[in-house]
Amino acid sequence: MTQGFDALAMPLAALSAVLLDRLLGEVSHFHPLVGFGNLASAIEKRLNRRSLAGGVLAWLLAVGPWVALAFWLRPLAPFAVDIVLLYFAIGAQSLCEHAEAIAKPLREGRLDEARQRVGWIVSRETAALDESGVAKAGVESVLENGNDAIFGTLFWFALLGGPGAALFRLANTLDAMWGYRTERFNLFGRFAARFDDALNFIPARLTALTYALLGQTRNALACWRAQAPGWDSPNAGPVMSAGAGSLGVLLGGAAIYHGQEEIRPPLGAGPAPVAADLGRAISLIQRSLWLWLAVLFVIGFAHA
Repeated sequence: MTQGFDALAMPLAALSAVLLDRLLGEVSHFHPLVGFGNLASAIEKRLNRRSLAGGVLAWLLAVGPWVALAFWLRPLAPFAVDIVLLYFAIGAQSLCEHAEAIAKPLREGRLDEARQRVGWIVSRETAALDESGVAKAGVESVLENGNDAIFGTLFWFALLGGPGAALFRLANTLDAMWGYRTERFNLFGRFAARFDDALNFIPARLTALTYALLGQTRNALACWRAQAPGWDSPNAGPVMSAGAGSLGVLLGGAAIYHGQEEIRPPLGAGPAPVAADLGRAISLIQRSLWLWLAVLFVIGFAHA
C-alpha cells in the first residue's frame, strides 16, 4: 500500500497544485516570483559589469539558495512541499486570464485596451498594433508561455519534485530578465539564457508534440519540421511553429523590439489570427495540461 501511494504521490501532488491554481489563481500579494524578480534586479545592478563571470555569479546567488532551501525542506513533508512549490511555480490560470483579458476587448472593438493588455505579457512594442497584430502577439505569447509557465515546470516537477519546478521557473525568470542580446546583457545574461535553453530542450519538444497531437496534427508536424530551425530560439521555435500549425494560423513576421523592427520567420500556416484564435489557443493549453496530468497518472499506476 505504501509503495502504491509513493508511486502516485507525484501525480496526485501535481493534480492538487493544478486544482489549487485553478481555484485560487495567481497569488495577488507577495508572489514569490515577483519577490525573486526584485531580488534578481538588485543583484544585477550590483554585479553587472558586462562580463560572463559576473553573470554566472549573479545567477548562482539568485537561484542557488532558494533551490537549496527547497531540497532541504522537501524531506520534512514531501507531499505538502511539492504541492506548495508547484502551485507557486505553475502559471496555468494566470496565463488563461491574461489571454482572455486581451481577447475580450479585442472582440468588443476596444483596440486601445487590447493593445495595453497584450503589452503586459509581451516584450515587443504594442502601441501601433492593429487587431490582427494584437491577436498574433497574444497567441504567440500563450503558446510560448504554455511551455515556460506550465509544461516545462511539470516536466521538471516530474523529475525532481517541487525543487525541480522551482529551479525551472527561477531559471526561466532570469532568462526573461537577463537573456537579451543587448550591450547591457549580451555577456552578463548569456549563462542565464544558455542554462534556460538546456532546461527547456526536452520539455519544449514534448510541448510541441502535445500541441500537434491535440490539433491539426499533420499541419503542426510539417510546420515544426520546416519552420523551427529558422527561429532564433532553439526551444521557442518548435513550440510556436507546432502550436501555430495546430491552430491553423500564421504567426511570426515583423515586430518591434526595443525600438527596432525585426522581421521574424513565419510560423504556422493559414490566415492571420483574430480575437477568436486567442480562445482557441487557451483551449489548446488547457487540453494539453489535462493530457499531461493523465500521462503522469499512467506512469504512476505503472509503477504502483
